[in-house]
Amino acid sequence: MLDHIGLIVHDYDRSKAFYQAALAPLGYELVMEMGDWAGFGWGGKSQLLIKGGSSTSPALRLAFSAEDRDTVLAFYDAALEAGARDSGAPGLRPEYHDNYFSASVLDPDGHNVEVVCHIPEDAF
Repeated sequence: MLDHIGLIVHDYDRSKAFYQAALAPLGYELVMEMGDWAGFGWGGKSQLLIKGGSSTSPALRLAFSAEDRDTVLAFYDAALEAGARDSGAPGLRPEYHDNYFSASVLDPDGHNVEVVCHIPEDAF
């Protein structure tokens, strides 16, 4: 349904480095940069845009899809390594549904970034 989403970030270079590292396990890469805008996606198409600015309030919640649970784990590890703060260690969230496996972190500006796999573990 969405084509792309944009976030304002306090420190453009810090956030660009964070998203490059944290989204790499999902196959996202830096696909465009224009002034203080950076676009992350694949196939040359930006799906997440960040822009340097002054206000990041209120914080947003972003959730990305993962094809398997190992990708959720890889995202979580990469995000923490890149400076994120834990907001939900990898695990099942049965309050949403039986196969909702996710991990959440807070990015450098306090935005909640989650990666979710909806596929049952026995499907792998």
